[in-house]
Amino acid sequence: MAEPSRPPLRAVTVDLDDTLFPQSAWLDGAWAAVAAAAVPYGVPDLLPALTLIAAKGSDKGAIIDRALDSLGVDGSEFMFALVAAFSTWAPATLDLYPGARDALVRLRSDGLTLAIITDGNPVIQRSKLRALGLFELVDHIVISDEIGGRATRKPSPEPFLRALQLCGCSPDEAVHIGDRPAKDVAGAAGVGLRAIRVRTGEYAETPDGQPTPWQTADTFAAAVGLLALARLG
Repeated sequence: MAEPSRPPLRAVTVDLDDTLFPQSAWLDGAWAAVAAAAVPYGVPDLLPALTLIAAKGSDKGAIIDRALDSLGVDGSEFMFALVAAFSTWAPATLDLYPGARDALVRLRSDGLTLAIITDGNPVIQRSKLRALGLFELVDHIVISDEIGGRATRKPSPEPFLRALQLCGCSPDEAVHIGDRPAKDVAGAAGVGLRAIRVRTGEYAETPDGQPTPWQTADTFAAAVGLLALARLG
């Protein structure tokens, strides 16, 4: 069945972590900062435990607690210092995925409005955006936690609706690009947005769920290429 005709594309919304840059690059520095903060409290070898626990999945949470537990360390008296080290880690620079910067510039040069939709601690997310130089490359930033805390993280419709409002367009006039089926694809579909799923980062091998993405690409740059072809078709 042919896809129903849609109005011209006016905006693209984009996930941040593992879509525009490898989240692991930020985490490597953050875990090193946490490990350094633990040394004055008599824990000199926390970094290997942190990286091992984190490799089992960042969504499982309590990574610092679990790393300390694996060493048989009670960190209750200094946990505040370790959490502060994590949340205030702010690298001067981070690198986007190859081709991502040029792809963003291309979208804007085509007259499209760009909005980033991201979950997480706003202080951390804004430090990433700053280190990546993204404030200058997009028109709007939507951090779901600034809307209503963790309850409005993707796949909640709230951040997608906020981005559409800022871009001044309807769901039919926009496309979302992100890496996670359960957050980006499902969240976009929930408000009527088409989604291009990119297979990068921690969830690259996660199978597509329901709903299925409109398109799938290996990288953000490739996703933008698909979008250009679709607009010409």
